[in-house]
Amino acid sequence: MDIKLINIGFGNIVSANRVIAIVSPESAPIKRIISDARDRAQLVDATYGRRTRAVIITDSGHVILSAIQPETVANRFMSSRETAEE
Repeated sequence: MDIKLINIGFGNIVSANRVIAIVSPESAPIKRIISDARDRAQLVDATYGRRTRAVIITDSGHVILSAIQPETVANRFMSSRETAEE
């Protein structure tokens, strides 16, 4: 299995193989997920002090906050998959 990496902004990179979901942080359930991850010490804040625009949930239970739009992260995710298929 090859390791695919996705740039989530400001030089931060996550493994595409571990990503379960890329969601917007606006809803109450997602805010609860962020709060629970903070309590479990499994929250990674990759926003560099900027507004959180995307929340990335991994299979290990880690929650990653990104300052770029979920659509942008998803497009990068899909383009990394397309390159892998070629």
